[in-house]
Order: sequence, then structure tokens, then C-alpha cells
Amino acid sequence: MGTASSLVSPGEVIEDAYGGEGGEACEIPVEVKPKARLLRSSFRRGPRVIGASFKSTGSVDLEYTAEYERLRKEYEIFRVSKNNEITSMQKKEAKLDEENKRLRAELQALQKTYQKILREKESALEAKYQAMERAATFEHDRDKVKRQFKIFRETKEKEIQDLLRAKRDLEAKLQQLQAQGIMVYDPDDSDDDDNHTTVTAAGTPCDYWGGGVLGSEPSMGSMMQLQQTFRGPEFAHSLCDVEGPFANVSRDDWDAAVASLLQVSPHVSQALWSNTVRCYLISTQETQAELDIFTQSYSPRLRSLCEGLGHFYLNICFPEESAASYALERRQEMERSSVCVLLLKSSVTSCVLEDAEEAFVKNPDGHPLVLYLRTVEAHPLSGPTRQLLERVNAADKAAKVKVVDHGGSPEEGASMIYTQLEKVIKQELLGLEGSDVDGKDSGIDEGREEDSGDVLWDLHDEQEQIEAYQQACSAAAQLGFQKYIDRLNDMVAAPPPTPPLLVSGGPGSGKSLLLSKWIELQQKHSPNTLFLYHFVGRPLSTSSEPVLIIKRLTVKLLQHFWSISGLSMDPSKILEEFPRWLERLSSRHQGNIIIIIDSIDQIQQAERHMKWLIDPLPVNVRVVVSVNVETCPQAWRLWPTLHLDPLNPREVKSVINTECLAADVKLTKDQDKKLERHCRSASTCNALYVTLLAKMITNCRCAWSLEKTLEQCLLCQDTMSLYSLGLKVALDSLSTDGERHVMREMLCLVCASHNGVSESEVLAVFPDLGLPVLSSLLYTLQRLCIVGLGCGLIRFQHLQAAEAVRLEFMDGGTCSPAYREKLIHYFSQQLSQDRVTWRVADELPWLLQQQEDRAKLQLSLLNLFVSQNLYKRGHFSELLAYWQYVGKDKSSMATEYFDSLKHYEKSCESEDSMIRLGNLYETLGRFLKDLGLLSQAVAPLQRSLEIRETALDPDHPSVALSLHQLAGVYVQWRKYGNAEQFYKQALEISENAYGSDHACVARELDSLAMLYQKQNKYEQAEKLRKRSVRIRQKTARQKGHMYGFTLLRRRALQLEELTLGKDTADCAKTFNELGVLYYLQNNLDCCYV
Repeated sequence: MGTASSLVSPGEVIEDAYGGEGGEACEIPVEVKPKARLLRSSFRRGPRVIGASFKSTGSVDLEYTAEYERLRKEYEIFRVSKNNEITSMQKKEAKLDEENKRLRAELQALQKTYQKILREKESALEAKYQAMERAATFEHDRDKVKRQFKIFRETKEKEIQDLLRAKRDLEAKLQQLQAQGIMVYDPDDSDDDDNHTTVTAAGTPCDYWGGGVLGSEPSMGSMMQLQQTFRGPEFAHSLCDVEGPFANVSRDDWDAAVASLLQVSPHVSQALWSNTVRCYLISTQETQAELDIFTQSYSPRLRSLCEGLGHFYLNICFPEESAASYALERRQEMERSSVCVLLLKSSVTSCVLEDAEEAFVKNPDGHPLVLYLRTVEAHPLSGPTRQLLERVNAADKAAKVKVVDHGGSPEEGASMIYTQLEKVIKQELLGLEGSDVDGKDSGIDEGREEDSGDVLWDLHDEQEQIEAYQQACSAAAQLGFQKYIDRLNDMVAAPPPTPPLLVSGGPGSGKSLLLSKWIELQQKHSPNTLFLYHFVGRPLSTSSEPVLIIKRLTVKLLQHFWSISGLSMDPSKILEEFPRWLERLSSRHQGNIIIIIDSIDQIQQAERHMKWLIDPLPVNVRVVVSVNVETCPQAWRLWPTLHLDPLNPREVKSVINTECLAADVKLTKDQDKKLERHCRSASTCNALYVTLLAKMITNCRCAWSLEKTLEQCLLCQDTMSLYSLGLKVALDSLSTDGERHVMREMLCLVCASHNGVSESEVLAVFPDLGLPVLSSLLYTLQRLCIVGLGCGLIRFQHLQAAEAVRLEFMDGGTCSPAYREKLIHYFSQQLSQDRVTWRVADELPWLLQQQEDRAKLQLSLLNLFVSQNLYKRGHFSELLAYWQYVGKDKSSMATEYFDSLKHYEKSCESEDSMIRLGNLYETLGRFLKDLGLLSQAVAPLQRSLEIRETALDPDHPSVALSLHQLAGVYVQWRKYGNAEQFYKQALEISENAYGSDHACVARELDSLAMLYQKQNKYEQAEKLRKRSVRIRQKTARQKGHMYGFTLLRRRALQLEELTLGKDTADCAKTFNELGVLYYLQNNLDCCYV
């Protein structure tokens, strides 16, 4: 916008739009400033004035001068304030720069101080190492002097013993001469200094340490040996410096003996074959009435007793009329039997004579024996019967045969047999201290917890692993393993750190057999080495549960500590704590620790649960795992691998010849050539294939001829087809269609089950099946490597055998649901509220889960005795998995259990039912505590305490157990005052009930010491812990062994078998181990011998 003249040009004619005359445009001299107009329009406050003149518009500068000044002043004020702020920030920046310089100077000073301290630390460490080297040198010199002194003392003691032995011989000869009337010399006229020595008979041990012979005080070694109290295995390595009878034993020999003794698991009863009390009954027609009454009326009681303690019970009896046709089965069952009972009256048959001769005359010490003799005046003993009794009496030198002489009714006789058998089973077979185990769960559980503190674990899992190892070690075939054993030995001897060694091979290549043989050899040559092994069975079985595997290995580690409490039940924590326990034990163990896991790829989610294998392990720990080459995880293929190749022709021939020689089978040259031409491919040179082929050739003569068997075997090109042929051979060996049907059904039930089926369960499912037929059937299937017995259960020996049964009898597995339903029906019938066996708890929930029946699964879990059985045996993770499958979280699961317990409590009236109710409440409280629900765990534990105080007595040991569990909850809750009060009450009750030197007292002392340690009361904790250790040492000595009575009996039997040979190095080692074992029992007399 410009001046007004800018609208038209000067001189331009402007036309009138309204019809007037036009005019000429001219320039107007007045100019409007656009800036002033803009300012005016911008700062105008009131309404616009219409009709203003040009003059008023041009005077805008005068009107807005004041406002301009105001804006200028505001600007100046704003500029000054900002300048002041900039100045202030510059001052602060300068101040921060100075502070930064000061801090940098302090940091440099601290760094110099740190470097100085670091140099001082390094110099101190160097001085420490030098001191340790000097101490090691001094220790070496001291040991050298000790060894020299021991050699000197050994020489002198040997000379003294020789002199004493010669003196006793001379004195014995002198007595013989005097007895013959020959007078050699007159003692009164003798100048010998020994004229006052007491003369002993030949062979009588002389107490020469008493001072009568040597005329001096007892030696320091013998006095220290007599005064030395019992010390446990963790202190046993330091005992060989002072002991009398072991004064001449080197430290290495002592350590080797102690370590070898520790290899034997003490918790599994070795008096039972495969966890079954097998009662072999030998009867005649005259005593058939007693046998029938005992079988029908008293056997269920013994079965209930054994099943309540976690074992099977089975009566073995071959009828007299058909016993002759089961000669092999009778011999095998007699070898496996736990106790033999002979029922006689007046006459005997040939079969009865054979069995009685085998059990009572040839092998009287093999197992407990009971002889029932019914004497009737009208029926005197026949000649053969009298002769048999005389031979039995002559063979029973130790008077171990329990004789029941009865002349009354058969009912009274059966009752007397039951009474004697019950006593034998409780005291001799199961090792119960008292004869009364009717205390139900409380007594049983208390006894189990006495050994393991608060740790819950399954003895059946341990026995299953021991039997798997023993069966693999007992295999006759070596399969050319020496080259692989050398590789394994090199791995152990390699300098640390060493990654896990992977033993790979195809199915049936012999991985399990190799590892078992290697463990056996290592235990002989390196007794200081501790082996932790686990053999994984069939997939989805209990042995393939990762949490149970790690927990079992952890408990095996904890057995080498005096107290094994403190093991968490949380599955995630168990997996985390195992490497820590392993590191703790490795720091105190003298030798290597080797962990062996067979078929690790069969473990459920192996890569996720076995991550600890990848982490760095302690320097003295080695890990060996075996996998199937086809299913090995990719991440593990980078580990050092030992691959098992197929057998070469020489090894194949060796395996077949060994089996033929054992079975007394001779092959012709033509047959040998056929086998040699056949076994050339990788599948036909497989170790399992060759073993099965040899078994088929040597054990199928009863069904097929040797030629036919060989012809059919040569048509099979792999292990699966050979197993299918073995099933056909087993079917053809049976005489009736009913027996064949039973065999098919039994194998299908084994295939559909969780862990297998027992013999008693098979007999219950098939009532028409007799035990002789079942024994013969199992004997045939075992010889063909199809099934075996493990922990009392019928199981497949190999995965290929189970797969062959699935293909041949179950249409590839499509019939599995039907057979699972049969098992569900059987175990549902066995389910009772009073007592649930471990078999019902193991099988029924798993079968219902496989059938995807969540409703019935929840009902089975709400049977309180099922959940109690699973929890008490340490199957915590399995119980949680079932509830997660049902869809319940922790809180809802606790609510369900509370409601079920309240409903059960309404039906409890008797004292026994109230005791069981108290046990259930305690189990629920411990379960909730392990789940982390501490606030909910207090109520059931408090209720358990109230029930036990009311139903039993306020001073009953079970009350102490409830107090102990309540205190454990308060410890986790960090309410140490309440926990201390409960622990002290439990300690007082235990001392009053058991005395001051009982294992339960030691348990309370350990718990109280741990509580004091958490409160930093170290002096009080140390006093209690020392007292606890002394009690545990004394308790172990009183029990007669380091961990349990079973260890002594089992190890002593092994040692006695080895000592029957010649004087070899092995025998010397065995005597050393036996002496150490007797010494650890404080049995000094046997120790000297």
C-alpha cells in the first residue's frame, strides 16, 4: 500500500460509472504512512471510528509514544534479567569446574592408594604361598619320619609277635611232654626270667598288651586306639596315624578301604531280591491244609505289612503233582527267595526232598529258614523224612533254622507259621528294630526321617538304579570294550578343566554295558573316586524325570555330610543347588568325583534341565553321558565324543561262542559259516542284535529245533525284526491258548504302564493264572532279553523290545488307551482311604493324565493318601505337574486340600484314624511350606500338633515332629523367636522320649544350631553342632556301621566271598577293607583278627 496517487496515474481520465462526466486525475500531496496504520490497527483498543480525517490518521506517532516507551522498558528489564542469569550460570560453571578438578585429584589419590594396597595384597599372597610351601615341605618330612617310624615299629612288633608265637609253641610242647610224664626241667631251679609267666594252651590268644608278657606299659598306639571314640567317614582319612591294629597301614590303603566302603548304598535292603519278600513254601499232601489256611487267611496280612513298608510280598509254591515239570523254575525261584518254609508231617516225595535238600542242607545260610513239623503219634515219621531231618539238623551248625513243632489242628499250625514268618520278615528281612510296626504311618515315616532329616526321597528309585547297575555288570559278554575303557581312563586322567565326555552309539550298541563295566573297574583300581551314576530307563518313566534325577544325585552327595537337611523341595531350586553341593563336596573329597548319566537324551527336556553340564565344573569332577547318535541334541555334538562302533567278526564270534558254551550248545561248521556271512552289516553287528541272536540260538530248543531257529534268525536283518521273532518263539513255547493270551495281555499292560507291573498285580488281574505258569513265562521272556524284573516290577529290558510289543500286539500303539483303562480299573479298586500303596500313587494319576481325564485325575489327587504318598517319597515336582495339568494354581490347590481334609476329619472317630489325620495335616503343612505359602502352612501344622497332643500324648515323639515342622515355617518367615521356642520344646520332648544320644535329638540340635547361626550367635551354634556330631557318631557306632545295618551285612558277605580264594593282592585289599569296617564299628576284637 502506497500513497493515494498510486491508485491512478497522473493525467489519466477517470470515467464516471454512474453516467456523469469524467474528470482528470491529479496527485494529492497528503501521504499516509503504512507503518503508522499498521501500528494503529494493531494496538487499537476500542471500536473503529468511521469518518476520521487524514490529519488524525497521520498523528499516530504522538498517540503511541507512551506505549512504545513502556515496551522498551520491559525489554530492557528482560534483557538485564537474562544477562544476570547468564552471569550466575557462568559463576556456577566455574564453581563446578573447580569441584571437578578437586574430585579428579581425590580419584587419582585413591587410585594410588588402591595400587599400593593391591601390591601389598600380592606380596601377602606370595608370602602365604611361600608359607604353604614350607608347611607342605614340613608335612612331607613329617610323614616321611612317621613312615620310617611305622616301619621300625612294624618290624619290632613283628619280631615280638614271632617270639611270642614261638614261646607259645614251646610251652605247648612242654605241656605235651609233661602230660606224657617226661620232666624236662624243674621250674623252681630255673634261672630263666620268664618263670612266672602264665602258660597258655596252643592256639589261645595271649593278651601281651596287658604287660604280663612284655613287662611294660601298653604302647601309645594301642592306648590311643582303645581311647579313640568312633569317627565317621568324613573324618576317617585322618585316623591311620594312631590306631593300634592299623598302625602299619599306609594312608593310601586306609583311604582306599574307606572310600570303597562308601561306594555301597546303605539304604536299600539287600536281603530282598528285587524289592520283593518271596516266601518259598515247600509242602506235602499231608500238610496241604495248613498251606491252604495260611495262603487264604494269613498271606493278606503279610502282604499288607510289606506293602505298607514299600515292598512286595509273594508266595512261591509249586503243587506237588506238577512240580517235576518246573525243575528250572523251582531252582531259580529258590535262589531268589527271601525265606523258605518247609511243612512236613510223616512222609515226603522226591520233589519235596530235592527242594528241601537245596534250601536246608546245601545252602542253609542263604536265607532264613522255617521248618514246620506236625507231629502225630498215629503217624510216625517215615525213613526218608527222618533222614531229611537229620541232614537238616547236621547242616544247621549255627542253629538258624526256626523250628515250629506242632501237634494240634491245622488252623493253629497255620497261625504259628504266620507268627514265625512275621517275626522273620520284620527283624531279619526288613531290619526293623522292634517287632511292632502297627504304628501305621507315624512310626514308619518317623523312622525314615530319622536317617534323612527333612529330606524326602524315594528308596525305590535308588534300588532301581542299583539293580540296573548290577544287572549290567553281571553280563557275561565283554563286547571288546577295552579300547573304549582306555579312552575313558584317559579322560579321567586328563588335566582340568575337561568338558563332559559324550559316549554315542546307535540303539543297542552297548553304551550302558560299557559304562557299568567301566564303573566296576574304576571302583576296584581307584577306590578314592566317588561315582554318581544314573541309568535312564524308558521315556516318560520315573527314571527319566529330570528333577528326580538331580535330586537323587544331590542326596547321594549329601550322604557324605553328617547332616543332610536343608535340601529344597522346589524343582527350580533343586536344579540350581546341585552345582553348589557338588562344589562343596569336591573341595573336601580326596579323590575325583565322576558323574555318569546313561541315555541322557531320553530325559524330558534334557537341554533345559541339564544346563549345569555346560557350566565350569570343579577341577576334580568329571562328567560322562551317553546318548543315542540319532537323537543327540545339536548343542552337545561339540563335546568330546567316544563313538561305539559295531562289533567286528571276531567279537561277534566270541559273543556267540560264549553263550553256546554256557548253554552247552555246539554249532556245526556250516552253521558257523552261515552266522559269519550273516553278521557283516552294521545292523547285524550291533551289540544287542548279536546278544539277542545268541540267546535265541541257545534258549529256543524247547519251542523250535536249532536248525529252524537259526534259519528264521538269519532272515532278520535288524534288532526289531529279531525281537518280533523272539515274541513268536515265546508264544510257541507255551502249551495252551490261554497262556498265550495271558502273555500278550501281560506284555501289553507292561507297555501301557508308567513303570511296569508287579508279579502280584499280574496274578490279581488274571485270577486263573497260577504262579508256576507265570514263573515259567517270565523265565522264558527273561532268557530272550524281552523283560526283566527291576525293583519288583516287570519291565522291558530294552526300548526295542517295547517297540516290538507295540507293533506286534498293540497295532502300533492304537490299543494303548484300552490297556490303560484296564490298569486304571485295577488300581481304582485297590484305592482305599485307610492306606494307599506306592504303586497306586505312582500309576493311577499318571494313567489318568495319559488318558486326559482331568476330572478323575483331580479326584485321585484329592485322595489325601495318594498325595501324601507322592510327597513323602519326594515326588514333589510330579505332584505339582499333575495339579498344573488339572489347571489349578497354588492357592486353589491349597483350598481344595483344606476342604478335602475337613471332609475327611468328620469321619475320623477312632484313635488310629485321628493319628492318620494328624499325619495328613502335617504333610499338607510341609507341602504348603515347600510351595512358599507360609501363612497358609501354619494352620495345618498347628492342627496336626493339636491332634497329636490330644490323640497321643503331649510328650509323644510325634508331637516333637510337629513342633519341628512349625519351627521350620517360622524360620523361613524370619520369626526367629517363635522358631527357637518350638525347637527347644521339640528338643526337650525328644530327649525325654529317646534319651540324650538319639538321632532325633541330633536333628533338633542341628536345626537349633542353624537358627543360631542365622542370628549370628556363632558360639551357641558351634556348641550345639559339636554335640550333634558326637551323637551321630555314637549312633552310627551303635547301629554297627557307618550308615545302616545293611551296609555291614552286604559288604561283609562280599568280603567273605572274596576271601575264599588264594592269597592274592585282592584278598589282602579285602582283608584291609574288612578290618577298617570292623574298626569303624569299634569292634576291636574282630579288627585284630
